[in-house]
Amino acid sequence: MEQALVERAGLKIELISAAGLRGRNPVAALGSLWTLSRGYRQSRRLIRRFQPDALFVTGGYVCVPITLAAWRSGVPIIIYLPDIEPGLAIKFLARFAGRVAVTTEETRKFFRPGLAVVTGYPVRPELRVDPADKTGKAAARQQLGLNSSLPVLLVFGGSRGARSINRALAGQIEAYLEVCQVVHVSGKLDAEWALARREELPPDLRARYHVSAYLHAEMTAALLAADLVISRAGASVMGEFPAVGLPAILAPYPYAGTHQALNANYLAQHQAAVVIDDADLERDLKDVTINLITDKEKLQAMGRAGQTLAKPDAAARLAQEILEVKTHGT
Repeated sequence: MEQALVERAGLKIELISAAGLRGRNPVAALGSLWTLSRGYRQSRRLIRRFQPDALFVTGGYVCVPITLAAWRSGVPIIIYLPDIEPGLAIKFLARFAGRVAVTTEETRKFFRPGLAVVTGYPVRPELRVDPADKTGKAAARQQLGLNSSLPVLLVFGGSRGARSINRALAGQIEAYLEVCQVVHVSGKLDAEWALARREELPPDLRARYHVSAYLHAEMTAALLAADLVISRAGASVMGEFPAVGLPAILAPYPYAGTHQALNANYLAQHQAAVVIDDADLERDLKDVTINLITDKEKLQAMGRAGQTLAKPDAAARLAQEILEVKTHGT
């Protein structure tokens, strides 16, 4: 998935071997260590060939081999942690970094004093808009072929979709469509049956239900057009939803450690989101969603709360930190 996006952007990509260790039995862990050592050797060759001025990594076990190779070669290292809490890989790699950039002030406590700097979550330029400017929302709705007078509910679960969200929505889709129009990004795995579900609807409701397997260029328009979003709670929710003042219902993926739950709770504690456990989606999602999307004042209050968390200059701050690490090494 990431390789396709990098290549679509016209950038060259190099691949290395990597594997995770969390939750592995001893035999599997030995296999993972062997894979990581192979990735380290590949990384050493890449470092020698590329001769980087700095290494910028964003976390996960795939970063372990290249970070160790860069440190061994004397290359300055900066880590960006988008989530609230660092995982095992970042906790280990932080000792080799000259700087760790983080999304929120709450994350500083996980690192030694002076190492972490708050930059915010960088978002694409198209999302750095004034949420009070309604012309952008109107243009986005027109681009997606949406009704300009009906509320818009955006539903997605990431690049591969989220089956529990998809099924909770589709099982009672008629109730949603009575009060709003739905832009449903189902993911490729569920696209076929979601489209079949749409065909079962009467024509008037079918016209309000917009199903896509995946959105690329149109995702910006979908975020701008929406009045409310239902999604998982990956790191991007920390930046993209606040940037456009988009209220959220978040269902953290239950098998992602604590990362998504902490991200979701952060937005909920700041009154910008409502959290529903994955196991409760079929029971609670419909009522929570309909109550919210029909309460314009509540949506506006949540949107304003989200805007207070946005850092429009996050990308520039992060770039400046990279340049400083490149220049000074710390």
